[in-house]
This record gives sequence, C-alpha cells and structure tokens, in this order.
Amino acid sequence: MDALMESIGEVNDVFWTYLVIPLLVLLGLYFTVRTAGVQFRMLPQMFRDLKGPPEKAQDGKRAISSFQAFSISAAARIGTGNVAGVAIAIAVGGPGAVFWMWLMAIVVSSLSFAESVLAQLFKVRDRSGYRGGPAYYMLHGLKARWMGVLFAVVIIFTFGFTFNMVQANSIAEVISTSVTTISGSDEATGWLAPVIGLALVALVAAVVFGGARRIAHVAQLAVPIMALIYLLVGLVVVGMNLEKVPGVFGDIIGSAFGFEQVGGAAVGTAIMQGIRRGLFSNEAGMGSAPNAGASAAVSHPVKQGLAQALGVYFDTLIVCSITAFVILVSDPVYGEDVGAAMTQTALEVNLGAWAVHLLTLIVFLLAFTSVLGNFFYGEANLRFLSDDERLVPLFRVAVLGVLFLGAVSSLEVVWGIADVTMGVMAVVNLLAVAPLGALVLRLLRDYQQQRRDGLDPVFRRDSMPDVQGIQCWDEPAPRATETA
Repeated sequence: MDALMESIGEVNDVFWTYLVIPLLVLLGLYFTVRTAGVQFRMLPQMFRDLKGPPEKAQDGKRAISSFQAFSISAAARIGTGNVAGVAIAIAVGGPGAVFWMWLMAIVVSSLSFAESVLAQLFKVRDRSGYRGGPAYYMLHGLKARWMGVLFAVVIIFTFGFTFNMVQANSIAEVISTSVTTISGSDEATGWLAPVIGLALVALVAAVVFGGARRIAHVAQLAVPIMALIYLLVGLVVVGMNLEKVPGVFGDIIGSAFGFEQVGGAAVGTAIMQGIRRGLFSNEAGMGSAPNAGASAAVSHPVKQGLAQALGVYFDTLIVCSITAFVILVSDPVYGEDVGAAMTQTALEVNLGAWAVHLLTLIVFLLAFTSVLGNFFYGEANLRFLSDDERLVPLFRVAVLGVLFLGAVSSLEVVWGIADVTMGVMAVVNLLAVAPLGALVLRLLRDYQQQRRDGLDPVFRRDSMPDVQGIQCWDEPAPRATETA
C-alpha cells in the first residue's frame, strides 16, 4: 500500500508540475490580458448581475437563478480543502504559500470567467431549465463528442464518486473525534461510522431525489449560513490576536519571496504548495464550476461568467484566507500538525476545547454542501452521456452507496487517484477552452457595448450567426429592459 501511494504521488507531482499548472497559468494570463483584466475592472458588476430573477422553465416553474447557480458551485468549491488544504499548504510551504494562493486566484479567475461564459453559450434546455458544461461546449462548440464523453466520464468518477467518498469520510472522522472527546475514549466504537454513514445517506437522499431545483434551493440557503458561521469564527480568532496581524502579513510576504524562511520552507515549495492547493480549492479552469454556471437562466452568457469569477474570489480570497489567518495568528509549530488538525489546534488554542465540536459542525456543513455540488456535476454529465431517464435514479442510488462506503473506509489510495483524474479533467477542459477563447472575447465586447448603451445586456443567437452549435438563446429574456 505504501509503495502504491508513493507511486501515485510521484505521478501526481510530475503531471501537475509540468503540465496542469503551466496550462492553467498560461491560459489564466492570456484571458487576463485579452479581457483587459475583466476580473478586476468588472468586480462591482459581478455583484449586480447575481441579483437577476430567472425566467420560467419548460415545466412552468422558475429555472435556476444566477445566485442559485453561484451557490451550487460555491457548495462544491468550499469544502474540507478550505480547512485542511490551506493548512497543508502552510505546513509544507510556510506562510508564503498563502501569497501564491492569493496571486493565482486573481489570475485564474479570468479563466473561470471564460469557461463559464462558454458553458452558458452552448448550454441546452431541459424541463427544469438548462444544463451544460465543458462536455457540452466540446460537443457543440468544437464538434468533438469524443472529447465531451472523455470529460464527462472523468468528472463523474472524480466528483460524483471519489470526491464524495472523501467528503463522507471527513464527516465521519470529525464526528468521531467529537464523540471520543466527549466520552474520553481513545477511539470511537465500531458502530459509530456505519450510523454516521446511514444518517448522511438519508440526508443527501432527501435532497438529491428532489432534482436540480432542490439542490439549488438547499445550496442557496446552506452556503451563506455555512460561510457566515466560518467567517464569524475566523474573525473572532483574528480579532483576539489583532496585534499579530501586521506580523502575519510580514511573514506571508517575506516567506513568499525568500526574505525570511518560516518553518524551513523554500521559496519553490511555497510557490508550488500555494498554487496547487489554491487551485484544488477554487477549481478555476478545472471544468467543474461551469456545470453549475450553465444551469443559470440569465439574459447574457457574460453575466454568469462574472458570477463564477466572483466565486473564485469568495473561495480563495475570503474563505481560504480566514483559515490561513486563524492558523498564522496562533503561532503554529511547523511539523507537528498537518491538515485539519492544524486548523483544529489553532481554534482550540484561542477558543478552548469546545472548538473541537465547533469545527465538527463547520466541517460537516462544508462537506455536506460539497456532496450536493459534486452530485449536481455528476448528474449533469450523466445526462450528457445518455438521455435515458432510467439511469438518473440508478446514479443517485450509486452515489448514496459510495457515500456510505466513504464513511466507513480508509481513502488514501482513492484520494491519490482522484488527484490524477482531476488533473486529466483540467487538461481536457483547457484544451477545449483555448480554441474557443475568441468567442468569449466577442461576447464580452457585446456585453460591454450594451452596458455602454444603457441596456441590461441581452444575447440572441442571431447576434453571432457565424457560430454553429448554439442550442438556446432564440429569444431575449422578457425581463431585459433599458436601465437608467
């Protein structure tokens, strides 16, 4: 087992270092330059476009709104990686990893904008509204169904099954820790993990068998609550150590550029850990978030592209930063704790032993909403592979079974394999986004021109008659009106 894990780790390091990360960085810089920094100059518009009401779907009910689609992607993005992943980056790469995490989030948010604009452009209708994502723009935009099939299979395995196993395992682990803390036992009783697994299956089933709308509604409610609890806890800890904040900023900048070495981390290690963990967290360019972005009923593709770019900021610059500051103001001892334990120790040092249970609640919310987001991605791509509705309930049952297995299993090998498949997913997605980038720029220019004309931007398919494969956008949304 150790030899297998070591081999998987070596493959991951080479694959991500020499292929995935360079592609992400280059395309992120390309879209940043070609869009004139859309992620900076249109930040206020990102918030305004989230408020738009959705149109009605074919079944007569409201389709998924821009904010609901944003919440679904945020649910999948903001998971245990925001607690454990940031801690690992700091433990291995030192405080400087945080700086590179921030920098990459700013750069690749333009890439998140581009892939979500494409997902909107080439989305398709279904009874509850819309669905789409990389598989759909590979099929309709590039005319490469084989590429879409490859992507769909990989994302179903990675998000629908593997990542959900990991999230279920995280929930079982933190609840077991709380139980043993209360009972004073060295380890949890054997029946606890199966009970947790069954309870989790029941909770998730109640949501996912309600379809995409119920997932959207739960995400819309749970994500703000989850984020608010975590941010408030983090702000309390930072407020208790306010005098240390300037020093923390100094450590982050100094360690990032090698002016000072904290925890024995070299500059190269800080850079790689910050970039890799940040990208794992915000998923920009991975091709996952566009599956949620495509479901939004908006009047122009650029509107949801801006919303998804904002999602990268929300995940990395806010949620991940809170974790980083909670750890760094608590004077961590590098090399002792790694992962969630590092965050847990920081909370316990500042808030007392009850913080163990607080972190249990936080991780449960993070992991549970991630499961819902991951499930949404898996089902959207299953529907790409086949229109047979009988497969959908079978997929849901399979995911529930995987959740139970995750709660009662050890997942080191599965997690390592998922890192590889996520890298494959990112490469396939980026190879599709690159040749379609010109369409993103045309849509952005159209959106900006309509804004300059005082209009609420509306896109119609006949605005780009030379582009084949657009399935929707026949009529403008009825709510689109001139603005003062």
